[in-house]
Amino acid sequence: MVQVAVIGAAGYAGVEAVRWTLAHPRFELACITSAADAGRSLSTLYPGLAGATDLAFVAPNADIIAEQASVAFLAVPHTAAMELVPELLSRGVTVLDMSADFRLTDPDVYEHWYGVPHTAPDLLGEAVYGLPEVDRGRLPGARLVAVPGCYPTATTLAALPALESGVATGTRVVVDAKSGVSGAGRSLSATTHYVAVTESIKAYQVGTHRHTPEMEQTLSGIAGRELSVMFVPHLVPMSRGLLSTVYLELADPMTTAEAVELYRMRYADEPFVHVHEAGVMPSTGEVRGTNRAHIGVAVDGRTGTLVATCAIDNLGKGSAGQAMQCANAVFGFAETEGLERSGAVV
Repeated sequence: MVQVAVIGAAGYAGVEAVRWTLAHPRFELACITSAADAGRSLSTLYPGLAGATDLAFVAPNADIIAEQASVAFLAVPHTAAMELVPELLSRGVTVLDMSADFRLTDPDVYEHWYGVPHTAPDLLGEAVYGLPEVDRGRLPGARLVAVPGCYPTATTLAALPALESGVATGTRVVVDAKSGVSGAGRSLSATTHYVAVTESIKAYQVGTHRHTPEMEQTLSGIAGRELSVMFVPHLVPMSRGLLSTVYLELADPMTTAEAVELYRMRYADEPFVHVHEAGVMPSTGEVRGTNRAHIGVAVDGRTGTLVATCAIDNLGKGSAGQAMQCANAVFGFAETEGLERSGAVV
């Protein structure tokens, strides 16, 4: 069994990583950390896990983590990861980082969008971007995996076949995306309080969201040309789930049926991606609690636009589930191990 530590296990992404680890046949949960909750049992904070483990939180310490685990899932805020990752790697711990600290390849871009200098720029070239559907070839044996953000994951999967095949043209991608409140993290704020969210929906950080450069970096690499992304995220009154709708200009006319066939051929061998029939668009409810991504595509012939929508669980394929999929690939296991759960039907 591979011994696992979850760093930041008290947060939503962290406890989701705990949940996937507990269900995994080859991984064993050995250590959970939380600076604020050290000494408390996991089940005290999350009663739903009572009986699943008797572990208690410990303060994050690289020596303690390395003594107990050979792989660590990091569910900590940006800047915290780039301080801890070098310490873990130097002690031989494989790291799957769910923060943004190692996703961008250019430290200057990171500083521009996150407002702080990158303190471990030498690791940016080593970090493997953990979206297996784009390029899983570098994952086996990787020491450091930068797990993609939730918005970039859904957006990339929605746009990938069209950009990769060349049926989409132009240099701008328009993205309209909506996320549940758990995407904002466990800490309460005025904008995520129940009375501020319920019965309401709003756009936020229009044109300034920090996932924008990650999308541009990934989509440009796929397309083979520089792309700009116009990204409008929205907060919706649900606990979890994310829906990204991507608008792409077509190079030549095509039908919706042809677009569906293109997407189905591209994702035929991807165990976690499902492409709906023509005329059927995905919902967040159908992927809730899973590592799955469901995609629907439609062509607006009048405007020459391909519309692709991808639904994921922001804590599943958008975070901890994807981290587990990457960990499977890193250790040479089948990517589906421990992740075969189907979506809810009601």
